[in-house]
Amino acid sequence: MLKLKPMKIIIFMFFIFALLIQGCSSGNSGNDEKTDDFYRQEMRFFVQQISAYSRTMNNTFIIIPQNGNELVSYDQGDSLLPAIDYLDAIDAVGREDLFYGYNADNQATPASERNYLLDYLDICLQNHVSVLTTDYCRDHLKMDNSYTLNASHSFISFAAPERELNIIPDYPVPIYNENNEDISTVRDAQNFLYLINPSNFSTTQDLIAAVNMSNYDLIIIDAFFEDILFSSAEISQLKTKYNGTKRLVIAYMSIGEAENYRYYWQSSWKAGSPDWIVRENPNWEGNFKVKYWNSAWQKIILGNQSSYLNKIINAGFDGVYLDIIDAFEYFEN
Repeated sequence: MLKLKPMKIIIFMFFIFALLIQGCSSGNSGNDEKTDDFYRQEMRFFVQQISAYSRTMNNTFIIIPQNGNELVSYDQGDSLLPAIDYLDAIDAVGREDLFYGYNADNQATPASERNYLLDYLDICLQNHVSVLTTDYCRDHLKMDNSYTLNASHSFISFAAPERELNIIPDYPVPIYNENNEDISTVRDAQNFLYLINPSNFSTTQDLIAAVNMSNYDLIIIDAFFEDILFSSAEISQLKTKYNGTKRLVIAYMSIGEAENYRYYWQSSWKAGSPDWIVRENPNWEGNFKVKYWNSAWQKIILGNQSSYLNKIINAGFDGVYLDIIDAFEYFEN
């Protein structure tokens, strides 16, 4: 993995250089034709900027992009060439629907889709990047099978009974691979909880109390509870498992879509205004596809004290779980 302890100045210089290059490519926000390579490389570049910038403030900060796993390699015809700069910038990748949920929740993912994804996830493991998988299944036998299949590939997995990711599952008991070890890196983790929708909890303290009754090694939560950012004291509370050992707390952050319920959204915004907001996602009301390579959008995400990433780092989260990485597919299609 990337080791940056004595290298903050060099990293910051890289980041500034990256921004200059990005400015050249982001200046044109029109509808001119761009190649598939452009959309993929711009997303790689965006993630690498997030990684480099965050590690100038916390050199152990964890970066986990979800889905869009094709970014870990370059297609070389009959072979896949690892995208080393991208792989070096991340600690793990997330993958939904690997064994269950690709076409429908609680249904097995077709073998053709599963095998296609496994090729990219294997590249991650070969390059010392951990893999976190989320399968959507509720039948106990299917949940058991999900954990077994993922373990056979050395993946860290979570079987989610609800796609809304709004509950702490009551099965299995104890949780899969429960342990009494302190967790300081993703590679230490043997299980995780994905809980980004707090709608079933009345208050922040209700959510904290429920999570703290569990022994998950790593939890992924939204950085906000009802539009209020978690405080550093609250994040500190979440970092202790029920058995007294330490765990990691990772913040969810979407970088491929803008969400109209976030603090940064302006009431005048809509699809086409500003021009980097493209269209509303028909499957998720209030989520809007964005030209993620645009400098105005990227400034919302990182690079200044009021940015989304800075809020997460200052709150004391151990890392970020980056969603809508696969936004390049929308523009390619």
